Amino acid sequence: MTLFHAIVLGVLQGLAEFLPISSSAHLALAPWLFGWPEPGLAFDVALHVGTLVAVLLYFRREWVTLARAGWHIVMTRRIETPSERMVLFLVIGTIPGGIGGVLLQHAAETTFRTPALIAVALMTLGFLLWLADRVVPERRPLGQLTWRDALLIGVAQLFALVPGVSRSGSTITAARALAIDREAAATFSFLLSMPIIAAAAVFEAPRALAAPGMGAAVMAGVLAAAVSGWLAIHVLLRYVTRHSFGAFALYRLVLGAVVLAVVAFRG
Repeated sequence: MTLFHAIVLGVLQGLAEFLPISSSAHLALAPWLFGWPEPGLAFDVALHVGTLVAVLLYFRREWVTLARAGWHIVMTRRIETPSERMVLFLVIGTIPGGIGGVLLQHAAETTFRTPALIAVALMTLGFLLWLADRVVPERRPLGQLTWRDALLIGVAQLFALVPGVSRSGSTITAARALAIDREAAATFSFLLSMPIIAAAAVFEAPRALAAPGMGAAVMAGVLAAAVSGWLAIHVLLRYVTRHSFGAFALYRLVLGAVVLAVVAFRG
C-alpha cells in the first residue's frame, strides 16, 4: 500500500465515520472500485485511532465532565446528575455492540464485506434514515434521553458490523425514530462511538503496525483520519441545526445504486 492510498483511505474513514454514510463501506469499496491492494480489516481498524483522537479532542470538555461523573459514580455508587446519567447511558449503549463485535468478528472480516451486500446495506439504511427523519418530529433534547433509548440505540449500533449500515447512520436513525432531535441524535452518536472505537483500536491497531512495510502508511492514514474526522463532526453538528439528514440518505441511495451497477457490469 502506498502513502497516497493510506491518506485517501484515512480521509474517507474520518469523514464517513461521523457522517452517516458508513466508513466501513467506503474503506471496502474504494480499493475494489479503483483496483488498489486490499488493506484488510486490521488497517481499517487502525484508522479508527485517528477518529478516536478526533472525537476525544472535539468533545474534550464533555469527556472531562463525564470522567469526573464516572469517578463519582464509582465512589458513591449513586447516579444523580445529568452527567452521571449520561455515563450510564453510554455504558448501556456500548454493551450490544461490544458483544456483537466479539461474536461476529470473523463474519465482519469476510462475508459482510461483499460489494453487493454493502450496496444493499447502504440503500436500506439510507431509506430508513430518510423515513425516520422525515416522519418523526423532533420532540426530545439530549437531556430527555432514557436508559431504554440508550439500549435501543446500542442495539442499532450492533448492525453497523455490516459495512454499509454505518455506526453513526444506525445510531442516528434509531435516535431520530425515538423522536430525539437531530443535534442531540448526532451528539449522542459521536459520544457513543468512543468506547467501541477505542476497544477496536486497542485490539487491532498493533496488528496493522506489525505488518511488514505498513508502519508509515498506518501513521499517515491515522493522521488523515484524525483531521478529516474532526472536520466531519464540526460540519455535521452545524449542518443539522438547520437541515435534515435527507442529503446523506440520498447519497447512500445513489452510491448503493452505483455499486450495484458496477457489480452487474463486472458480472
